[in-house]
Amino acid sequence: MSHVLVVNSGSSSIKYRLLDMAAQRPIAWGIADRIGEDGGELTHRRPGTDPHVRPGPFADHEAGLSAVLDAFGEAGPDLSGIELAAVGHRVVHGGDRFVRPAVVDDAVMRAVEELAPLAPLHNPANLEGIRVARKSFPDVPHVAVFDTAFHSTLPPAAHTYAVPGTWRTEYGVRRYGFHGTSCAYVTRRAAAWLGRDPEQVNLIVLHLGNGASATAVAGGRSVDTSMGMTPLEGLVMGTRSGDIDPSLPGYLAREAGLTAGEVDTALNRESGLLALAGANDMREVRRRAAAGESGAALALEVYAHRVRKYVGAYYAVLGRVDAVVFTAGVGEHDARLREDALRGLDALGLAVDPERNAADSGEEREVSPPGARVPVLVVPTDEEWEIAVEAVALVEGRR
Repeated sequence: MSHVLVVNSGSSSIKYRLLDMAAQRPIAWGIADRIGEDGGELTHRRPGTDPHVRPGPFADHEAGLSAVLDAFGEAGPDLSGIELAAVGHRVVHGGDRFVRPAVVDDAVMRAVEELAPLAPLHNPANLEGIRVARKSFPDVPHVAVFDTAFHSTLPPAAHTYAVPGTWRTEYGVRRYGFHGTSCAYVTRRAAAWLGRDPEQVNLIVLHLGNGASATAVAGGRSVDTSMGMTPLEGLVMGTRSGDIDPSLPGYLAREAGLTAGEVDTALNRESGLLALAGANDMREVRRRAAAGESGAALALEVYAHRVRKYVGAYYAVLGRVDAVVFTAGVGEHDARLREDALRGLDALGLAVDPERNAADSGEEREVSPPGARVPVLVVPTDEEWEIAVEAVALVEGRR
């Protein structure tokens, strides 16, 4: 029983991967997108073969997962001939109830639903994917792996907001942090690169994609992170503002007549790189900056400045840093951003080597100068693999 099916159900998509844990390799993977919309499509892939494409539309997640199962039957491998150890599911918000993965039962389903107000765009979609998958695989253990769980080790000084006590006790207002599954994977891989156990390393992990976060890792455990009660806080992102003055929503309500919902939508979906550059994809922002667009140039400066500020802050939090780690789409592939984010931090032992940094690759690598006091690493993240590892560990531990 060395196979795990990982299901990542979003609001309008289902990403999936079938993994052979013994061989440590994917057997098949794909995505069904635009669920509940016109023009949906499923793309199913296997190593060494052409993609298998199924057209939509997919009316709902049940139809989407049904199409996924059909794709396995049509393009392989046939799931009826594979004994699954578990089905692993990504769940964005576990609040303070889930500090580790959980085998899904009805009580876990209710708890995830009750936490939906903390992640209204994510938890309901995650829950729907679990519900549909449990119907399709009723005899296989289903394991929920929570993005917030890695950050359950935040000390009170880092996770507590200085707000009225009733907000904290009755409404769960505190810092939770996200991208935890990615951080857990990257922490283990970075420690291995350094030749140490995770418990021996202090890292600053920079997960930079359309969503972006910085995390201070001490002894393999999260001790501070830039995202807060929701994924809005912290770094500038594709469409999210990151840190702002908390009085901004009240000001806009008074002066612009905007509702709380309108401000929330704007800060989450209409801000960040999109607001400054007119595009939320970093590659397009770079293209526009190269073409002389001042807004795009400013966006790049703001983005790098915010990352640099968090690197300095987390260096102070940790006291000793064994490596700075870049991961996710922007972190892994944008050499100029890595250079700009660490510019001026030579006194902290942080710099990139121009030649090493410019060499784009899908592999783990070091981009700092040889013999640097603090290595700068690029570690491609693999959240699906981490979900599978944690799911198998939990299921086998219960036997």
